[in-house]
Amino acid sequence: MFPANHKTVFVLDHTPQFGSSYDSVVELDMGNKPRGLSMIPLSPIYKSLWTASVEAALEYCRIVWDLFPEKKYVRFVVSDTRGQVLNSWSPGHQNLACIQNQLGLIGVPAPASRSVQSESSIFPGLQAAVDAICQCTDVQHEKRTSLSDNSNKILNRSRVICITTQKDNQSIKNLQDMFIKFVNQSNKKAASSDTLIPINHCHLVILNVTPRNGEPCLVNPVPATDISSTVTSEVHAVLPNGNIAVKLSHLILQHYDLASTTVTGIPMKEEQNASSSANYDVEIFHRSEAHASILKGNAQDTALVRTLREGCEYDTVTLKWCTPRGASASEMHHCTVMHRITPVDVNSRPSSCLINFLLNGRSVMLEMPRKSGGKVLSHMLAAHGGEIFVHTLGTSRSVLEDPPSISEGPGGRVTDYRIPDFGQLMKKNKLLPLKRKRPEGSDSKEDVIMPLDRMRQRLERYTKQWPITISSTSVFNLRPELDPLLNAIVKETISEDEVLQCKQVILSLIAQETRNEPLQPSSSGQRTKGPKRDEQYRQMFAELESLIRSHCRSDQHTAVLNCLLDCRNRADDDPKAKLERKDDKVELDQALRELDQMSASPNPSVNGQRVSVIRATTDSPMSPPAMSGPTLPLSNSRGHSRTSSHSIYSSGPRTVLDFLITTSDSKATRPEFHGLLNSESGPNGSKVAKLYAHLNQDGGKADSSVNEAE
Repeated sequence: MFPANHKTVFVLDHTPQFGSSYDSVVELDMGNKPRGLSMIPLSPIYKSLWTASVEAALEYCRIVWDLFPEKKYVRFVVSDTRGQVLNSWSPGHQNLACIQNQLGLIGVPAPASRSVQSESSIFPGLQAAVDAICQCTDVQHEKRTSLSDNSNKILNRSRVICITTQKDNQSIKNLQDMFIKFVNQSNKKAASSDTLIPINHCHLVILNVTPRNGEPCLVNPVPATDISSTVTSEVHAVLPNGNIAVKLSHLILQHYDLASTTVTGIPMKEEQNASSSANYDVEIFHRSEAHASILKGNAQDTALVRTLREGCEYDTVTLKWCTPRGASASEMHHCTVMHRITPVDVNSRPSSCLINFLLNGRSVMLEMPRKSGGKVLSHMLAAHGGEIFVHTLGTSRSVLEDPPSISEGPGGRVTDYRIPDFGQLMKKNKLLPLKRKRPEGSDSKEDVIMPLDRMRQRLERYTKQWPITISSTSVFNLRPELDPLLNAIVKETISEDEVLQCKQVILSLIAQETRNEPLQPSSSGQRTKGPKRDEQYRQMFAELESLIRSHCRSDQHTAVLNCLLDCRNRADDDPKAKLERKDDKVELDQALRELDQMSASPNPSVNGQRVSVIRATTDSPMSPPAMSGPTLPLSNSRGHSRTSSHSIYSSGPRTVLDFLITTSDSKATRPEFHGLLNSESGPNGSKVAKLYAHLNQDGGKADSSVNEAE
């Protein structure tokens, strides 16, 4: 009923430590007055820790009250020697003017003596914050005093944000223990009171600020952890130089479920030169539901628009500025949700110009950048009644349009779904009241199969092999030919006549493939270049085998599957078949080794014996019969004609083994070269033949004839 962000209490540390300054200079505008050489420069003015804490807390409140004008309450407590509550839960105190006036009266913590400094602590402020949480808001009081049945079921959940500075982790632990003690004491007090309400849960957020930027931080950050049954605590260590505001900006997104949007590409005239313009960016906060539609889309487009904010700890969605239009009724667009917005940097000139532009009655369309495709107008900024809202536009079909056709796929693409077959599938798998079925041969009551389990198994079997589109199947496109098989294979039991019909269908497909006939083309209406004919048959038989296997649960189904496997020359995964194939390979290797030994043996009788052995082991039943007469060698057959029955060119019944034996004999009868016959043995035992042995003799004769002529 009331979440933790219904009540928020800020506890600001007002001890003398927060009166010290840090390295943050306050910028002063001296105007256009020129400075002479004799002018003394102004000394820099530094901010204090108290100023930085107050600015960050007030900015937190401004964002909350801009986005949630009602039912979100914030109170301030200042802690030094005692806890001072600056406002109440009354709606009249829930504004920045009231808080600023009270903080102005308190002022910056002044340096104090050691005695006063030792008395100042954050504990009085925590005690005052717990007491404030036990008080009812107007909404809780109205709900509690109503006469409804749920008046006693109000859950008082809240959050305490404590901005302090502690030395180490032990000091943080002591602070958490004291807070738990304060909650328990207040719950006991509220249980016996008619005006107070007990605390059901409290979220304690501790922001430990380091006094100086150069000092080491001895406090470790701790994520949200339950430290008791009613308290959840988390610790953050921050530096004072702007990090307090950055940390609170990150926490407010988590506390109130907000999101960040950066409007980029806003054209704006330069302040110094009105004739030129530049593009600026403005960051705004709003409810996170405004991004739900675009973050659920394509992951690539989401990653393109969602980036980490520079200098911050949260993500922002970047949307591009489009041409502004008027906010009249004729320019209204279909939107799904609408939420208030608030600028993050409210004092910047781009934010001020954008707010004034929208308040003057103009609307701005925001474009979501996409990696591919045209632009998409996802959001619109417009003002209504003096408040600015972000409108999430519908990027998909509107509920006012006609519903999409069942044949349309994602993005409106028309697909070739098997709509009639899907209707038949639903008719065959209707849920009907059935009796419990006991397995055959079982008398135990524990083995009874429930009807729901039976139907679940049936539906799983039907959909295990069921293509969705027409183009993704070839078996279901051959319905006139395969109807007997497709209708019988899905049944629980198959008769012998149906098994015979299934086998006839398979044999007809095999005969059709043997005749090289094309498969029946699909009726999808798309003229595309499909696979080759052999590939079509291969895909069809693979799909048919998968379909039969998914429904194979009886001996008759197994007979149909074996018929398909036998016709396709595919043995099932049987160990015996694998062993037979292994034995055949061993016999073939042995036959080849005997062939090598036979070719090296000089004994013709051994060769003939080897031939008979090898033929007995290697010939297949379809091999031609062995020749009755002896095979002539190749050298003897050269003189015969090509029509001779013993020639290697004849068409007589000859085997590959006969051809190998013939060629091996012909190589043995060929005479050696003349050079090898007259060669001499070399030094290493090899034969060496001299080339052009008579060359020197002819040269000597030529020289002698020349001398005689002279």
